Amino acid sequence: MRRSEVLAEESIVCLQKALNHLREIWELIGIPEDQRLQRTEVVKKHIKELLDMMIAEEESLKERLIKSISVCQKELNTLCSELHVEPFQEEGETTILQLEKDLRTQVELMRKQKKERKQELKLLQEQDQELCEILCMPHYDIDSASVPSLEELNQFRQHVTTLRETKLEMQKSQNEAVCEGLRTQIRELWDRLQIPEEEREAVATIMSGSKAKVRKALQLEVDRLEELKMQNMKKVIEAIRVELVQYWDQCFYSQEQRQAFAPFCAEDYTESLLQLHDAEIVRLKNYYEVHKELFEGVQKWEETWRLFLEFERKASDPNRFTNRGGNLLKEEKQRAKLQKMLPKLEEELKARIELWEQEHSKAFMVNGQKFMEYVAEQWEMHRLEKERAKQERQLKNKKQTETEMLYGSAPRTPSKRRGLAPNTPGKARKLNTTTMSNATANSSIRPIFGGTVYHSPVSRLPPSGSKPVAASTCSGKKTPRTGRHGANKENLELNGSILSARTFKGFQI
Repeated sequence: MRRSEVLAEESIVCLQKALNHLREIWELIGIPEDQRLQRTEVVKKHIKELLDMMIAEEESLKERLIKSISVCQKELNTLCSELHVEPFQEEGETTILQLEKDLRTQVELMRKQKKERKQELKLLQEQDQELCEILCMPHYDIDSASVPSLEELNQFRQHVTTLRETKLEMQKSQNEAVCEGLRTQIRELWDRLQIPEEEREAVATIMSGSKAKVRKALQLEVDRLEELKMQNMKKVIEAIRVELVQYWDQCFYSQEQRQAFAPFCAEDYTESLLQLHDAEIVRLKNYYEVHKELFEGVQKWEETWRLFLEFERKASDPNRFTNRGGNLLKEEKQRAKLQKMLPKLEEELKARIELWEQEHSKAFMVNGQKFMEYVAEQWEMHRLEKERAKQERQLKNKKQTETEMLYGSAPRTPSKRRGLAPNTPGKARKLNTTTMSNATANSSIRPIFGGTVYHSPVSRLPPSGSKPVAASTCSGKKTPRTGRHGANKENLELNGSILSARTFKGFQI
């Protein structure tokens, strides 16, 4: 007898004992028969409900096992089909529980095989894609959506292995070609840089072979030569840039036009950069030659304008009358000549520029501005500057006049008086005597201090009847030698009439 049957019989005996025990208790208590029946019905009901519940749970478990068996069988059949293997067959008779377990285990195993094959297929496809791109070959034809069979995977592996071998051969050929290209580059750099023969022989050992060590040495030599070439090329490019700036100036390029040539600021001094600079310098040369006459006209106006401004500055300089040698008249004539020449140049250039603009259908620009607008702007700035200087002089003269009205003007220095009264010592003594006599007769004397005339009171004159004393005697010094009148004659004439030479200690009679 099975263990479960023995347990079932023991359960019945336990239940019988429990009911008998309940009956004994009821009799001992004295519970009536009808109540005993009711209580027995309650016990029966509880026992039946418990058993029914247990039976329902076990029935549910059986149904779940049966359903799981059905699902596993369907999935297992699908996996076997995808993996190209024989369908699963259960050996011998088995229970529902064991069958479900066996089927579930087999499904998990099949799922793992499917996942591994798909992963290997993906890896092989990635390797195939990489190798085919390097070798320029078509990709291996296989259905990536399905699960590959073991035979298909084996064939794919062999294909990838073949591609790897081909790649190695190709890399070897490429490495040889790269090394040969480096050698060619080295020879070209040797010739361009005029490397001496002794230095070439020092690297002769790497001029053959294609091993990794040789390739690295060749690359180092190329880098060294390129650096040497860059150093020389930098000097060449910088020299071209100086020439570019000269042409930009001659063509009156604005800052925006100059910045438009971006390679000018590049610092990678390569052959391509050199070619860009060569092309730009050729373009500018052609542009300047085609419009040379017009640019030279503008340059002439610029030079004339600068010279005119210089003469204008000198003409407004208050110290110009100290000039010697007649330069004032020369400068004034040149200034007048330039003032007449500028409008003439402007008219000629205006006609040329209008013709040029009609031919090229664009405005002629000077420093980023239309030339005639530029000229008008320069004249306006000059006019404003002159007006500003005039106002400053007027303000200065006004302040000086107010100061002199309040405090009097400062006396001139003796050297300036000598320059204005070029007389001999004899004439000076005579003049002093005459002056003193006239001073006695007049009621006042007019002193000259910086050109301003003041009337002195009579009390300043010597006492009536006294003998006049010459200036040299009063000062106790000899009369100083006068300066040459002729040397400053021209300046005096330009400034006004020649001043009177009759003076007496700074006074003009």
